[in-house]
Amino acid sequence: MRFIDTDHPAFRPLWIRLLVTGFLLAWGVLEITVLGGHLWAILAFGLFAYCVWAFFIAFPRRGDGDPGG
Repeated sequence: MRFIDTDHPAFRPLWIRLLVTGFLLAWGVLEITVLGGHLWAILAFGLFAYCVWAFFIAFPRRGDGDPGG
């Protein structure tokens, strides 16, 4: 069982995966620099790292014969 279901159609477009990952990075930076919430920053950076792995490293690639990029 995976934490994020990368087979879900909502995560198929690249811009959505970039948006979610970028939001988590921005949240972590905001927490550590402005708000001082170190626990929330660690949580956000941990989720950011997981999203990088799940969305860009281990993301299932489409085959050559599969339509729709």
